Amino acid sequence: MMIISAIILTALPLGLALAAISDLFTMTIPNRISIALLAIFVATAPFIGLSWADIGMSLVAGCLVFAACFALFAMNVMGGGDAKLLTATVVWYGFNHSLLAYLVTVGYVGGGVTLMFLLLRASSNSVMAMGIPLPASLVTAKKIPYGIAIAIAGFLTFQQSPIYSLAIASFN
Repeated sequence: MMIISAIILTALPLGLALAAISDLFTMTIPNRISIALLAIFVATAPFIGLSWADIGMSLVAGCLVFAACFALFAMNVMGGGDAKLLTATVVWYGFNHSLLAYLVTVGYVGGGVTLMFLLLRASSNSVMAMGIPLPASLVTAKKIPYGIAIAIAGFLTFQQSPIYSLAIASFN
């Protein structure tokens, strides 16, 4: 049980960190990160004590978020990697108050990250003149690496999720 708990407590933060780093430097989030996060949730949730109803509702939440993200992707508002990462992370929260906290946090942090990158790009000549080593994609790309916002929101809210609480309780 402790191994399952350790996997649960590390998988989401590690996956989010890898996604954020990849998005920062390459402006892409590898599909394998989203697939791994979803697979690890499905593989571990039953063994930590999450009920089948809660697991089902987590998957329903993932489907609803995927539908919304797909619509945003189709309108060219959201990147495909961001949509898949958000979908894969939502299942870790379930269909409860922690999901709302996570999505609201993604929105607020996303606004801050977007503002930061717009300001950085507006003053890119000054930043480059200072010799600050930044990937060229951060200064010249038209996209915002929203995976960073998704990761920060996950770090801030994961402890509110039911699966996190069950994993922590298993250590007692």
